[in-house]
Amino acid sequence: MLKVLTHSAIRFEDNDLVYYVDPFNTKDYEHDADIIFVTHEHYDHFSKSDIDRLKKEDTVIVMPESMKLQAFDYDKVFFVNPDGLYKVKGLKFKTVKAYNTQKAFHPIENKWVGYLFATEEGVVYVAGDTDENEDNLKVKCDIALIPVGGTYTMDPMQAVHFINSIKPKKAIPTHYGSAVGDKNCGEIFAKHVDPEIEVEIQL
Repeated sequence: MLKVLTHSAIRFEDNDLVYYVDPFNTKDYEHDADIIFVTHEHYDHFSKSDIDRLKKEDTVIVMPESMKLQAFDYDKVFFVNPDGLYKVKGLKFKTVKAYNTQKAFHPIENKWVGYLFATEEGVVYVAGDTDENEDNLKVKCDIALIPVGGTYTMDPMQAVHFINSIKPKKAIPTHYGSAVGDKNCGEIFAKHVDPEIEVEIQL
């Protein structure tokens, strides 16, 4: 089971684990995370207050190796790089490059990531903050969680083009309605996606 909590904060209950990606303003849960995944260092994705609220004594924090300077507060950190295959607490996952192509907010040189998880519902892609690019167009997944808020990432119509290109079974729009992006971004996205692709709006 996966749930978009706020913005790009995603909670998974799967394979006997509870894990989060980019927890931000996650006020309904406390100290239940087995693993916390971070895509990059921006405040709405790497929130120390949320990590502190969610982590337990044995929680592993997974983050890009390029964020080593931000990791000193945590004892159990697992560093990743783009295009890697990893396993933490029995959970297999891959990393995918996440970067902008015509903006300066998320440069490819920072080696920030999205994640591909092998879950009970199939392969789930959490894109992180990214534009469509030659790397993520290669992604094969069953469920894709994609930023649609624009400014720092794809806007709704750019996200439509991306989703229609990689063709998951289900697409879930994220990254709008709070820190950036109008609350109707998800509806615009859903209206234009290929009708063979299920769109689930959780924000």
